Amino acid sequence: MGRIEEFTQFRTRMNEKILAANHRATKRFFGIDTLTYEPDALDRRTKELLALVASLVLRCDDCVTYHLLECRKLGVSDAELRDALSVGLTVGGSIVIPHLRRAYAVMEEAGACGAAQPADVRAGRAVRAQAGRRHATKRTGDHGPR
Repeated sequence: MGRIEEFTQFRTRMNEKILAANHRATKRFFGIDTLTYEPDALDRRTKELLALVASLVLRCDDCVTYHLLECRKLGVSDAELRDALSVGLTVGGSIVIPHLRRAYAVMEEAGACGAAQPADVRAGRAVRAQAGRRHATKRTGDHGPR
C-alpha cells in the first residue's frame, strides 16, 4: 500500500470515528472547514493553494498531503504546486525543508512531476527577472521585497 492510499484510508476511517462521537463543537468545526473551501470571492482552487502553503508553514504533513491531493483534483499544474511550495518554504524557513521533501514524495506518488525540468527553471528565472525589473518601484510592504 502506498503513502497516499494509506493516508486516505486512515483519514476516512478516523474521520468517521470522530464524527460518530457526535460531539457538537467538533461537528461544527468540521462543518466550518467544509464551508471554508466553497467558492466565494476566491475560487476553490485558490483556497486549496492557500491551504497548501499554510499547511507547509505549519509543518502538518497530513494537511500538506490532503491539500496536494485536492489541488491535483482541481487541475493545479506541477509548476503551480512547485511555486506554491516555494512560497511556503520562503515564509516558513529552513525548518520546512523536511516537510517539503515529503510533499515532493507525495507529488511523485500522485504522478506529479517532483522536479522542474531545466527549461522550466530557465524560463521561470527569466520571467521573474523581467517581472522584478518591471515592478521594482512597487516592492514595499510589511514582509520585505516581493
